[in-house]
Amino acid sequence: MPNLSFLKHQPTKIVLVGLNYKEHAKELDMPLPHEPILFLKPPTTLIGPEEQIVYPSQSTQVDYEAELAVIIKDRCKDLEPEEVMDHVEGFTCLNDVTARDVQKKEVQWTRAKSFDTFCPIGPRIVDDIDPNRVTIQSFLNGELKQDSHTSNFIFTVERLVSFISQVMTLLPGDIIATGTPSGVGAMQRGDTIEIKIEGIGTLRNYVT
Repeated sequence: MPNLSFLKHQPTKIVLVGLNYKEHAKELDMPLPHEPILFLKPPTTLIGPEEQIVYPSQSTQVDYEAELAVIIKDRCKDLEPEEVMDHVEGFTCLNDVTARDVQKKEVQWTRAKSFDTFCPIGPRIVDDIDPNRVTIQSFLNGELKQDSHTSNFIFTVERLVSFISQVMTLLPGDIIATGTPSGVGAMQRGDTIEIKIEGIGTLRNYVT
């Protein structure tokens, strides 16, 4: 079983955002979205810190994506942005691992995002940071790959959670990932990937 003892509740869903950093949109030569682009990962993708990301045989390019994650505290629906923080337990690091070659072949992203072990999360949940004002980084084998700041969000945490809650009821433990900055890239078997967020700590995993 994954080491997820820091989660108080088993999440029913993991909701992610496809494009939420201005420089990432520029890197991809894409216009800024007018609304958040949403997709889901199943809870079976979850693993904890110091655990192994399994490279699937169906893919030849598995990428890291550093993200800030929001953990929902209680059942909520149709929230206004100013109500969001009353329903947030806290924040943690998340790696939206993606089989990029599979993603490019398909219109829907479900298969590329949903292999077992494709959602490392941790190392702890904190509630004393401003999620819209922290540094976010990734390191592959100790080399800095992503280096950004959540002030570059297209949509703030409050707007994202409010928007998602207009679509679906959020339940205790549900996870919302807030998008990745520029600099995503491929991992190989044997690599160590670290996601570091100011005020939270470092999420470290190993590719096998």
